Amino acid sequence: MVSPAGPRVVSLVPSLTEAVAATAPGLVVGATDWCTHPADLAAARIGGTKNPDTAAIAALRPDLVIANEEENRSADLAELRAAGLEVLVTEVRDLDQAFAELSRVLVDACGLARPRWLDEAREAWAGVERPPAPVKAVVPVWRRPWMVLGRDTFAGDLLARLGVRNVYAGHAERYPRVPLDELRAAGADLVVLPDEPYRFTADDGPEAFPHLPAALVDGRMLTWYGPSLAAAPAALSGALRAACR
Repeated sequence: MVSPAGPRVVSLVPSLTEAVAATAPGLVVGATDWCTHPADLAAARIGGTKNPDTAAIAALRPDLVIANEEENRSADLAELRAAGLEVLVTEVRDLDQAFAELSRVLVDACGLARPRWLDEAREAWAGVERPPAPVKAVVPVWRRPWMVLGRDTFAGDLLARLGVRNVYAGHAERYPRVPLDELRAAGADLVVLPDEPYRFTADDGPEAFPHLPAALVDGRMLTWYGPSLAAAPAALSGALRAACR
């Protein structure tokens, strides 16, 4: 039986861990090793997003396991369902879908009141005005080998709303591997380097694109769908403007 205070939740998605914990502290009883927000989260750690300890999750007796079709493996989710657990799988490919899925998780699945931060995030993004002339960019997310944002990604949609046109948005793959020489010759005006999943820094990344300005951006602002969405437009726009001066 679900407690009147809300369901016991195991989250396999860092963004959604933060979203639930920020809305109703205490509901999250299990989270991955990558769930770094909130910093004081008191929850059992159950492994990674791609290699969760399914036995440990079952032992926590959650009422709900929250997952994502991109971040988690279908085999692990099937194993959790076979153990009798309810698994909610989200899909987030753009900002509108993120807002819809956050409402589904928090309001529909967890029975919570719609949080103020979700409305603040909507308002923040509704106020964004796209520049008339988009800047063409390549957006690496890994190196050794080099991988970039391709088609149909949440991060790509956020950047598009801020006036950045991903050169590889029409690629057949969502995260294609592209040799560095091809990236350099792709016709970009800018390289956008987030600090996750690969931790690009001022000393690790920009040197590979010596003829392009580099925007070093907070990966949480670019790739997480949760409370950070309220601050993301200003944070990302500031980093992009600084790079294009």
